[in-house]
Amino acid sequence: MTDIPNPSRRKIVLGTAIGFGLMATGLGFAKQVVKEIHELKPGEYIWEPELSPEGPVAVVVSLDDQRVHVYRNGVRIAVSTCSTGKPGHETPTGVFTILQKDKHHHSSTYNNAPMPNMNRLTWSGVALHAGKLPGYPASHGCVRLPMDFSAKLFSITHIGTPVIIASAHDNAPDVVHPGMVLSDKAEAELEDAVASLGDKKPPSFDHANNKVEPVSILVSSADGKIIVMKGGEILVEGQARIDNPRKPLGSHVFILAHDGHGASGLRWHAISHGQSADLLTKADADVINRIKADNDIVATIQQNWHPGTTLVTVDVPAHPETRTGKDFVVVTTDVG
Repeated sequence: MTDIPNPSRRKIVLGTAIGFGLMATGLGFAKQVVKEIHELKPGEYIWEPELSPEGPVAVVVSLDDQRVHVYRNGVRIAVSTCSTGKPGHETPTGVFTILQKDKHHHSSTYNNAPMPNMNRLTWSGVALHAGKLPGYPASHGCVRLPMDFSAKLFSITHIGTPVIIASAHDNAPDVVHPGMVLSDKAEAELEDAVASLGDKKPPSFDHANNKVEPVSILVSSADGKIIVMKGGEILVEGQARIDNPRKPLGSHVFILAHDGHGASGLRWHAISHGQSADLLTKADADVINRIKADNDIVATIQQNWHPGTTLVTVDVPAHPETRTGKDFVVVTTDVG
């Protein structure tokens, strides 16, 4: 896993006012600490939301390191230990979005086992939730988290929050140019594209009153397809025109952010992911700028996008078998 120089290359430092107490629970323990990220012990986590108080949230699960990284507005605000799927029940890899939230969930498969602060990733049963952390992969496919950390995470995620599960990831610099939003239009039309955002906000963290439906865009270099989804339903799909099509786009998740300051405030936060750090393709402006789409697709995006909209690029075909059900899930391994 590639360590990310954001806000520090090696660790996130918490203020001295934060306590170090141990919280005992029936699911193990949770302990907030000041440590090097790689030195975190099972049940320990780092949580510093003041590093980035607002903005779109993204979650990265690093299988090799058994760590969960939380980004808000492109800044890493938290890291936690976790426990993923054991042999025979491996946690699937890929890009997921939170489909359902339930603070007091119980398993319908495993003897009504408690799964507090559940963020569902697939309808087949994969989720983020509080659970026992033995220090190695031990779940039936879910991502177990420390109890206290799972409650904090539950409070800032919403339906549609992207969750990336991979062996390696890298947080790239902001990609300011909107690229695909302009398609083949003149640069002067950028202000109109930005104006279409209006005063839209990200989906509400209160999932029971989630008035803003999540919008996701999938672009596949393998078959040149682009799919725009809203609330799990396909709004439009068609062919994407990709400059230099023989060159892979790479596996990236771009998250739209806008600070309300015109074109200069529009940017994509990029997270790259893959099966190993050596094979990671880092995202840059070139990835976004290579993607073009027909006017009707661009118009649909601009009519529906909002801060928090995700753009996912892949180098595998975008056929239905790549996803689970109608929901926006791009899997690279079997979800069972």
